[in-house]
Amino acid sequence: MPRQVAPYGSWKSPITADLLASKYVALDELSIDGDDVYWNELRASDKGRNVIVQRKPDGTLTDITPPSFSARTRVHEYGGGCYLVQNGTVYFSNYTDQRLYRQDPGRDPTPLTPPVDMRHADGVIDRKRNRIISIREDHTVKTGQAVTTIVSLDLDKTGEGKVLVSGNDFYSTPRLDPDGSKLTWLTWNHPNMPWDGTELWVADVKPDGSLGKSEKIAGGLEESIFQPEWSPDGILYFSSDRTGWWNLYRSRNNQIEPLYPMEGEFGLPQWGFGHHTFVFDSSNHIICAYTKDGLWHLASLNPTKKTLRPIETPINQLLWGNLATKDGKIFLIGGSATEPSSVAQIDLTSKETQILHRSREITVSKEYLSVPDAIEFPTENGLTAFAFFYPPKNPDYEAPREEKPPLLVVSHGGPTSASPSTLRYEIQYWTSRGIGVVDVNYGGSTEHGREYRKRLNDQWGIIDVQDCVNATRYLASRGQADPERLGIRGGSAGGYTTLCALAFTNTFKAGASYYGVSDLELLARDTHKFESRYLDKLVGPYPESRDIYRARSPIDHVDGISSALILFQGLEDKVVPPDQSEKIFQAVKAKGLPVAYIAYEWEQHGFRRAENIKRSYEAELYFYSRIFQFNLAEQIKPVAIENMDTKGTVPNLGPVEITETL
Repeated sequence: MPRQVAPYGSWKSPITADLLASKYVALDELSIDGDDVYWNELRASDKGRNVIVQRKPDGTLTDITPPSFSARTRVHEYGGGCYLVQNGTVYFSNYTDQRLYRQDPGRDPTPLTPPVDMRHADGVIDRKRNRIISIREDHTVKTGQAVTTIVSLDLDKTGEGKVLVSGNDFYSTPRLDPDGSKLTWLTWNHPNMPWDGTELWVADVKPDGSLGKSEKIAGGLEESIFQPEWSPDGILYFSSDRTGWWNLYRSRNNQIEPLYPMEGEFGLPQWGFGHHTFVFDSSNHIICAYTKDGLWHLASLNPTKKTLRPIETPINQLLWGNLATKDGKIFLIGGSATEPSSVAQIDLTSKETQILHRSREITVSKEYLSVPDAIEFPTENGLTAFAFFYPPKNPDYEAPREEKPPLLVVSHGGPTSASPSTLRYEIQYWTSRGIGVVDVNYGGSTEHGREYRKRLNDQWGIIDVQDCVNATRYLASRGQADPERLGIRGGSAGGYTTLCALAFTNTFKAGASYYGVSDLELLARDTHKFESRYLDKLVGPYPESRDIYRARSPIDHVDGISSALILFQGLEDKVVPPDQSEKIFQAVKAKGLPVAYIAYEWEQHGFRRAENIKRSYEAELYFYSRIFQFNLAEQIKPVAIENMDTKGTVPNLGPVEITETL
């Protein structure tokens, strides 16, 4: 069947905003208990509720979390590590009250912690002493920041628990050795973030459960330790970036021993808790995942012979350290360029990969999927940066011969994070309509070593913007993008990069900021504990470097903005409060530029409700159709765009509305 000739942006796509929002669940926190597999499932169609799901060996799926509960912790605000399971009993943090609950099979949850604002995460069960050892973030303090400690909690009765470790700003990853006689953990202090520098400690556990002698094993201000883990025979393993790359080590006979040195990353930035990039199939057999050149690999490591063998599987993109093993089988949450994130099982004997549960049903033919091209492009100071480029693709259409496609630059959040190459319909939403996407892993991103990660130190708002701009120049020079129709979009820190790109360059014609930072000084003064000193290294100490904060805050440089802007914001966001978006909206509006602002009640830092996710994608597409001047293939509710002619008509849609109520 011949393709229809139509301008880029106007192609009709089966990847709808409804498909993005309502038919998708986010999968995380993989766990194994006996023969059963568990995970935590974020359901946008259920008002963003988190549900712990159990899968039996016969494939039976059971929702463990009752409808009136949501399994999610707010420790560090980003959470993770919110539940544990032992012999079918689940212990979980409930989102609304942040209490820890015990849920026995067939029974309603009962609270283990009192009704006060003490949050728990990243626990481990101490079977010998019938307790949980957990991170606790205490918000009952009257002044100052929340207090973080490691505590023990009785499994059978309600109580605040006993403090085992205290005194530092942050803790994570308390883990018991196999016989329960030693406890290891990570700790760090302001202004470090966990990817800057952490310390690895070990202490003896006394018969009464208290801790005895403790010693520092590794780490420091310039060494980041990730995922301490005990082998079945009681040897402590961990990942360290002491060579510039998160590689695997073990502590044995008072020596730190590297297992397989390489320029690859066996670690992740600890934004959340409970990540695993390596697990033990036996004492002498490690299943590990690592990134090299920004791409994930799964492998088998023999710590005695120090050999690494690849494990071939079509699921080649691990998602946030969701890795487990049991009886010669690997379990992971991951995907590929053409496979959505899924819970998968790999049989080490037969080498077969089985999909146990997908984040979404596959209803779209692979013909509509744009497979990313990993690109390395020149940027400032003679360096190169990395990105994934997704060209427009739709088997039903082709563009007029001389037309070049619009291009959207994606600036990821974090900024200490990375964009994966796994299938994401939120990117295919654009490419299947004829809009190219370049997902930039700018300097400061992870998965390319410590030095690449440190490029952003003192340079946030500069290096990230330069790399996004240079990615567009690279693609435009190759004829893969229309230099007159460039857009940039991002959320959180990516929203800040978006706003900086509009304020400090004239590269982009449009931008979309999702809960983005517009005022660095306000962020430094008004954010949660975990990130309250994050900007010390990205920008400079505050208030000593106040002039730099002002120089790099888009809100103070609205005069430099000459592009259209649409902003999206959750009204309960504690990470980037709503006034950040409201201030930039009013300033851009006063300047007379096309600008739109959409805010949602009940949403926080990242949208979780299906109706709001759908509205955001449709509103953004509508916005680009007006700015880049292409017709829409489907009807979309108009967006109130200030400073645009509201008397004209919009292709296929009718008059533009003046206001929007959400």
